[in-house]
Amino acid sequence: MSISRALRRSFLGTAALFAVLCASSAQAQSQQTDSNAFAYSGALSAGRTVHLYNVNGTIDVERGSGGRVELRAEKRWRRGDPDDVSIVQVEGNGGDIVVCALWNEAECSASGMNSRRNSKWNKNNDVSVHFTLRVPDGVHVDVNTVNGEVTVEGVSGMVDANTVNGSVTARSTSGPVHAKTVNGSIHASMRSMGREDLRYSTVNGSITLELPSGVDADLDVSTVNGSVNTDFPVTIQGSISRKRLRGTIGDGGRELKATTVNGSVNLRRAG
Repeated sequence: MSISRALRRSFLGTAALFAVLCASSAQAQSQQTDSNAFAYSGALSAGRTVHLYNVNGTIDVERGSGGRVELRAEKRWRRGDPDDVSIVQVEGNGGDIVVCALWNEAECSASGMNSRRNSKWNKNNDVSVHFTLRVPDGVHVDVNTVNGEVTVEGVSGMVDANTVNGSVTARSTSGPVHAKTVNGSIHASMRSMGREDLRYSTVNGSITLELPSGVDADLDVSTVNGSVNTDFPVTIQGSISRKRLRGTIGDGGRELKATTVNGSVNLRRAG
């Protein structure tokens, strides 16, 4: 199965076993600090992307400095074999950074992760990888895991943050934030929404979106077991319901869709 940006939804839905980390320029440096740790440092200009995929483990992203991406990966385990998990670096498209944590004979390429169709997961392998990533201003962050939380704080570029079993907390001081999980809550905060549609979804958890004051969007937000709450005046479309809100904020335009089953949806003004 090939993991790419276009296939991320399939990756999350099936909880495929993979992780991706990419290298950027000739000036980039990476090293296996020991058998259970990995470090990467490389220059990256604003507008480029860091793609990071994990399977088991959390991802923490922070604002960096000096125009360089700094990444550290640490393996953790109790009964598994850390040698069964490798962290691989490949060349990304257009100068993007891509670096991979791989389970089960998987392969990493610039287009994503390739997992052999007949490979089987070893249930006794409890190895996890904790990633800590620091990025310069204006860099797009694209981070994904399956079992673990994702936290992005203080960055200034666009954010794509996804997991399956875990919560997502993602804040950008200027770029739009996209987020998705299945078992966990979402808290996304942004000062700019860009021009693209924005979608947020979970099954078990609440969704809280902190949006800029001058937001223009066509809303479609809903829950099954919870309520919908908003700080913004909304021009309602259809009937009024505590569990679903369809309407327009400001002049409308881009679609903003947020759905959960067990939890509330809250639209707040960014502070």
